[in-house]
Amino acid sequence: MYGKVTRDFFRNVIYPNLGKSRNEVLVGPSAGVDVSIIKIASNEVLVTTTDPISLIPEIGAVDSAWLSVNLIASDLATSGFRPQYAIFDLNLPPVMSDSELETYWKAISRECERLGISIVGGHTGRFEGLDFTIIGAGSMFSIGSSSAYVTSKDASIGDRLIVTKGAAIASTGILSRVFPNSIRENLGDAMVQRGWNYLKQTTVVDEALTAIKVGIHSDGVSAMHDTTEGGVLSAIFELASASSLGARVEFEKIPLSQETRSICNLFGMNPMISLGEGCLIIACNPSKSTELITAIQGIGISAADVGVLVTPDRGINTVSVEGVETPIKYPVTDPYWDAYYAAKHNGWT
Repeated sequence: MYGKVTRDFFRNVIYPNLGKSRNEVLVGPSAGVDVSIIKIASNEVLVTTTDPISLIPEIGAVDSAWLSVNLIASDLATSGFRPQYAIFDLNLPPVMSDSELETYWKAISRECERLGISIVGGHTGRFEGLDFTIIGAGSMFSIGSSSAYVTSKDASIGDRLIVTKGAAIASTGILSRVFPNSIRENLGDAMVQRGWNYLKQTTVVDEALTAIKVGIHSDGVSAMHDTTEGGVLSAIFELASASSLGARVEFEKIPLSQETRSICNLFGMNPMISLGEGCLIIACNPSKSTELITAIQGIGISAADVGVLVTPDRGINTVSVEGVETPIKYPVTDPYWDAYYAAKHNGWT
């Protein structure tokens, strides 16, 4: 099985074994929560997150670096804090040349500089047994007011669920870059060109930092969660579960572009549960939901109200236009991974 280990493994093995318990850890590791929060002063907290970084040969060093930085920064930004500091651990395959490493690292530095992130440490080396695509990990940190952050644990009953961009953004962008010839052969050149541009949508930093300007907690945004593996439905499931709530999701209102629909169909993937970085799930006080959507649209990013958080006894369900409710089933594994490696195995290019 590819991708993250199962929720049961996290629940039974990872979470019961977290080293020493410390009182200053306000928010520790938890399913569906993108950041950890550590109290460092009476009115200040340290917000931190970590993720793998990658160099996908078909995408190239520069775009892979951009993707790596933005995926970590997106997780941090779901707290409402702008990313400030970063550490990168590069565990590189021996075949990676110095010139390719230079290109990759300078691209990481440029993107960090653009986002206002200072790189404060790390580790770099080549080791036998390693290969592209995953070549290490990165962590980001920010410091801010203890009253100014949100996490996906903080949503409330009645909050509206706002989705930005749409389903399977990352799947569309990465598959278009890795398998352009096969997509062109089956769907035409225009589809490749439109799908190609999705890669640079795989960030939620701008919409997350815009969202909190309308207000936080009971005055606006109560929780945010970055869609990753398992797609938009899993992200909604995770946010609702993290806040111990149920959800009623109007399925047909979840944005799904023609590019994503066609490419996911070609690869045999359900876009609603496929790799979805670039889509932000926001829980918002209903009195501020229209203002929030307008603010996000004002920076050129689409946003849609797709549902509401409800009491936990009502479950986490999609509802059709006919009013039929169907439980959201959390996928054991994201279909993107099987589709990606099957295409590789079958010689798609």
